[in-house]
Amino acid sequence: MFSNLKMPLSEALAVSLIGIITVMIILAVIAVLIILVSKAIRAIESVAAKPEKAAAPAPAAVSPVGTQVELIGVEEKEAAVIMAIVSKKSGIPLERLSFKSIKLTDDGKKGDK
Repeated sequence: MFSNLKMPLSEALAVSLIGIITVMIILAVIAVLIILVSKAIRAIESVAAKPEKAAAPAPAAVSPVGTQVELIGVEEKEAAVIMAIVSKKSGIPLERLSFKSIKLTDDGKKGDK
């Protein structure tokens, strides 16, 4: 059927090799384009996300000692410091913590040094 298309084996191998190399180069170019487009989209998303954070209303100022906190032998300023320390050490924002009571124990009586 294809008797008119005879070519030497070396020429057939050369054509095959050139075809395979061409396909690999095109695939590499496509991979690089995908990476570049992905980075561009991430950059655009990060720029778009920053104004959303800035546009969000700031949380209302939370009094360190709210009305729901029962203070037993502790002044308000001391309670505020304790709350701030707990927030800092735990890594949880103060507005997400809920204190029910703060009590002075026997170990922490004032004047004992």
